[in-house]
Amino acid sequence: MNLRIKDVREDKDLTQQEIAEYLQCDQSLYSKYERGLREVPLQIMYKLAEYYGTSIDYLVGLTDEKVPYPRKRLRL
Repeated sequence: MNLRIKDVREDKDLTQQEIAEYLQCDQSLYSKYERGLREVPLQIMYKLAEYYGTSIDYLVGLTDEKVPYPRKRLRL
């Protein structure tokens, strides 16, 4: 899988250390996520999508649309 997490991070001029601190993980672990050496847990992908204001679909390469779909409101 060709993740875009490195490209998005670099577009925002952020370091791996800054993102690792946000995710509360070690920089070396985050580096492995970017290099595809470790699978990124869904919870981490969710946090990254929220942080960057995009969708998980964009981060994992399923769409080229950076802007996420509008959230559906739950009807109670």
